[in-house]
Formats: sequence, C-alpha cells, structure tokens
Amino acid sequence: MRVDKYLWAVRYFKTRSIATNACKKGHVKIGGESIKPSRNVYPTDKLEIRKNQINYQIEILDLPKSRVGAKLVNIYCNDITPKENLEKLDLLKYSQDYYRKKGAGRPTKKDRRELDDLKENAKDDIDL
Repeated sequence: MRVDKYLWAVRYFKTRSIATNACKKGHVKIGGESIKPSRNVYPTDKLEIRKNQINYQIEILDLPKSRVGAKLVNIYCNDITPKENLEKLDLLKYSQDYYRKKGAGRPTKKDRRELDDLKENAKDDIDL
C-alpha cells in the first residue's frame, strides 16, 4: 500500500492530498530517510511523521483495505511516540493561550491601563 494512502487510511491526515504533500516536503520518513508518497509500506515498518511541530512515530501492524474508523486505528498501527514529544504539544497549547484570542478586537481602555501599570512597575523595579 502507498504510504500516503496508508496515512490517510489510519487518519493521520484528513485528506490524501495533504498526506502526499507531507511526503513531498520530507515530513514522512522511514529509517531516517525521506520517502516519496508512492513508496509502498509493509507491516513492521516504522514511520516518523512530522505534523504540527511534533515528530510522531508509528509502527505499522497491518494494512487496511480502505479508510478505517477512529476506533479501529489501533488495529492497524501502534503509536510509539516518546512522551517528551507529546509534552511539547501541551506546551504549544499553553503558549498560544498567552496571546490575545483571535477576533478579540482592539485592546480596551482597561487593557491599555493595565499595560501602562505593568510598564511603570517594571520601570520602578529596574531603577532600584
């Protein structure tokens, strides 16, 4: 089975064209080597997939005939991603919450005053 079709079938990518583009960009590797989207994969192959700034590692257990449901994905692949990589995902989520939410609009007068107070306090701390 082609690697782009496999990644789409086990729901690592939403569409097959996104999986193909990821292969072309070198985000999918087998044994440390970038692979083409047309490369065949077999059971016991280990894939490394870079997606959303995280390196996922999966082991192929079996090849599905077509796209499978989310509950059946574990039959066809085993996720062997190290915990450190998954913790990076949590850190990315927390860092995005620090900034203003998209669509929140311009800062209000209250926001501006809080920023001014913060700057004054920082300036007072530096003068000491």
